[in-house]
Amino acid sequence: MVCGAANMRKGVDGLAAIVNLSLACDFSGESMFIFCNKSRNRVKIIEWDDDGFWLYQKRLERGTFPWHAEGRVKRMVITKDAGYGRLGAEFAAVAAGPM
Repeated sequence: MVCGAANMRKGVDGLAAIVNLSLACDFSGESMFIFCNKSRNRVKIIEWDDDGFWLYQKRLERGTFPWHAEGRVKRMVITKDAGYGRLGAEFAAVAAGPM
């Protein structure tokens, strides 16, 4: 999780630049980076697949995502075997930790 608010107008290239420049991370391996807006009702997730990026987006009709303050990085493990359909439940369980 990339903590703090992200500009949701950014696309894959803008979000990837945040990961590369601000977080000093690269996309090798099986990493996903999750960004949330200031209102905490939208998230974008980027993932590198061997030949390009995947961009996932979720908007809540009501309620908010639990989200950590800026300047903190939260790591969580979600296996592909579990399926991305479970991402929301696993994300909520991990993100609800101490903020």
